[in-house]
Amino acid sequence: MSRLPALFTALPPSALAKRLGTYLAGCVVFAAGATLFIHSDLGTDPLDVLALGIKEHISITIGIAQAAIAAVCIAVWSLWNRRRPVMAPFVTFFLCGSLIDLMLLADLSWIASIPSLMVAVVLCAYGSALIIMSGVGIRAMDLIVITMTHRWSWPFWAAKAGIEAVLLGLGFVLGGPVGIGTLCFLVFVDGLIQPFMALNRRVLRLSNHGLPQTTQPRRAPVSQ
Repeated sequence: MSRLPALFTALPPSALAKRLGTYLAGCVVFAAGATLFIHSDLGTDPLDVLALGIKEHISITIGIAQAAIAAVCIAVWSLWNRRRPVMAPFVTFFLCGSLIDLMLLADLSWIASIPSLMVAVVLCAYGSALIIMSGVGIRAMDLIVITMTHRWSWPFWAAKAGIEAVLLGLGFVLGGPVGIGTLCFLVFVDGLIQPFMALNRRVLRLSNHGLPQTTQPRRAPVSQ
């Protein structure tokens, strides 16, 4: 696949609108889930555990820490696949972050912690599935996960859980907070993404541009 500028010229308008619509819907749904995770106050996702752990030792913001982690993931992906680094994951990073900031302005006090966590798990998993299926702006960490599925024939859920377990372990060692919500994210969000992809294929007839059913061992999709 080509990079984002080529996406606008290579696809017919209807196909382009469908893929961008899937991507934007995924960002909104994922941001809503992340907002409810924050509201539940029962723990954060592994990426934030690592970001907060880094913040314990270096005087930087959480956003900068997350961007640095994303940059490392993109560098690893680029070297592994012998391709130029992509910038689209940063668009997703800032778009989702901005949406979360806006959603946190809403009054969520009427939602209890446990129901908030349960809904957050579903929304984060489904939002992630939509973003990956769009093939547009796939998150930096998921680029590595997809490469693992192609190179090593790992199930997506196993590769995803493995990567996030590493982030969680590093974050915990550095002093990042771990709670029941963190474990729910690691087990249930990572485990639900692939079933949601299959559901979208069967029910909504969505093509999976990020993780096709037929994998190529030496060639991984590019996040456009």
